Amino acid sequence: MATVIVTVGLAFVGYLATYLNGLRLAERQARLTRVNQQLSEFYGPLFALMEANSRTYDTWSAKFARPDGRDPFRHEIPPSEQELVEWRTWATTVFIPNIKAMRDVVVTRADLLIEEEMPEALMQLCAHVSGYEITAARWDQGIYEEHLSLISFPGRALREYICDRFTELKREQARLLGHSRGAGRNRWTSLIGR
Repeated sequence: MATVIVTVGLAFVGYLATYLNGLRLAERQARLTRVNQQLSEFYGPLFALMEANSRTYDTWSAKFARPDGRDPFRHEIPPSEQELVEWRTWATTVFIPNIKAMRDVVVTRADLLIEEEMPEALMQLCAHVSGYEITAARWDQGIYEEHLSLISFPGRALREYICDRFTELKREQARLLGHSRGAGRNRWTSLIGR
């Protein structure tokens, strides 16, 4: 009789251990699926668009820099008419489409946010895009009184937010996949820490 009780007890413990392990693996897989979705549909696209916009702006800024290195919109001497024409071309071709794409990611995929509330930097981005839509609409009408968005771009705050969350999710993804803690870390931190 004792043998039967021990056998049944061990079988129950084995079943319970298998059940709990299966539950833990299912939770881990669900978390990995969520992290992958956050990276591929929200933070990854925002990161890529932010980097592309930032590097393109740096190129424009260097190309049209004043002798002291500052760009025409951050200088005491206002931009020339030719610089404003160039700005409108770069803005309508690259900058505005990029920030609109960023806004669209935020608006359509906000369910993938890490936070429970919309971060201020993302709300400021959406407002900045709306301000540029007004400016660009006036350009289409031949009105060139304004050349920037009516609402400032949250550059540093947005960059820090996106880079921090992207890096955080990449680390969690590596952990969930069973990779060592430092794997890939130097690559991402050197890329975003420039």
